Amino acid sequence: MNPWLNGLFAILADAGHRVSWVNAPAEVPEGDLCFILNCSKLVKPDVLSRNTHNLVIHASDLPKGKGWSPWTWLIVEGSNEIPLTLFEAEASVDSGVIYLQKWVQFKGDELIDEIRKTLAEEMVKMCQQFVEDYPDIVQQGRVQVGPESYYPRRCPANSALDPDKSISQQFNLLRVVDNDRYPAFFEHNGCRYVLKIEKSYA
Repeated sequence: MNPWLNGLFAILADAGHRVSWVNAPAEVPEGDLCFILNCSKLVKPDVLSRNTHNLVIHASDLPKGKGWSPWTWLIVEGSNEIPLTLFEAEASVDSGVIYLQKWVQFKGDELIDEIRKTLAEEMVKMCQQFVEDYPDIVQQGRVQVGPESYYPRRCPANSALDPDKSISQQFNLLRVVDNDRYPAFFEHNGCRYVLKIEKSYA
């Protein structure tokens, strides 16, 4: 998120807001709004108490898809419509009041960097909208309803390809592998082979 947070920081500062950007929950100062974006750690109640509202954006239609890497799992499952939900952070994971939702449509040919870029841009817009509509937007909040579901944390093993399946059958998995951090791979005759994917514009 960092390249896009630079833009959000500038937008809010230019609008006259006092803005701080920290990289660890312990560093969070007191204030009105705290946006917790792309944070892999649970934020403890004593940190949440420092701000009037603590806001998270999760890429699922909560309460469905709580947990880890929701948009990645959705792409692998074959979805090209990714929901973004801006909600209040609570001690219980991904359970707070929902303030904003939008659905981001993809064509189905985008790879991970394109998907990340699009989602990050939309998240920045949602943060900006919340600030612009605050405090009235708080009155529009709604509690989460419906059955819950949870995604597990993804790990490098989730980038495994099945050599007996076609590329087409596994293309959605190839869309979300990271060539550097968790590349696609398959095993054959006792050996592991790594595959890297990039889009050609030639």
